[in-house]
Amino acid sequence: MSRLVLELETILQNLLVEHRKLLKLVEQHESAIRAMDLKGMDACASQQEAARLRVAALNNQRISVVQQLVRTMRIDLGPDGLTLKRLAELHPPRRAALLKLRDELREVATAISNRTKVSGRVTRAVLGHLNMAVRLLANAVERAGVYTRQGVTRMPRRIGAMEAIG
Repeated sequence: MSRLVLELETILQNLLVEHRKLLKLVEQHESAIRAMDLKGMDACASQQEAARLRVAALNNQRISVVQQLVRTMRIDLGPDGLTLKRLAELHPPRRAALLKLRDELREVATAISNRTKVSGRVTRAVLGHLNMAVRLLANAVERAGVYTRQGVTRMPRRIGAMEAIG
């Protein structure tokens, strides 16, 4: 029983390490987006995917260990299931360590969520500007210009917002 609790604690520590790595990768990805570094964005995205896969594997291990704990201790899951707080109450010697890991994981996961929201907003803004530039270019190219005597097309001096939207 205590072996399973120690194994769960080790898995939670590994989850915390992977989440911290993921947070650093999200921050690097955000800075690559702001610098428009395409290679950096691609590298960060692939590293983030690898980190997410490792987190998913650790989460599966965590679920397996918790299920083993439930079976060996014959814990009644109740309506909310088995929370880490309840599990810590059932194991007083490891209570402080388990609750500390829970709180740290929660903080890092919240930070990751906040950073990805910011990255998403920056990405949407950049894509919106690129979309507008492509629309302006496509609108300018699709209209046939009148050629002058010098062989240069005469284009309107300014393309307004209404022409760009189409």
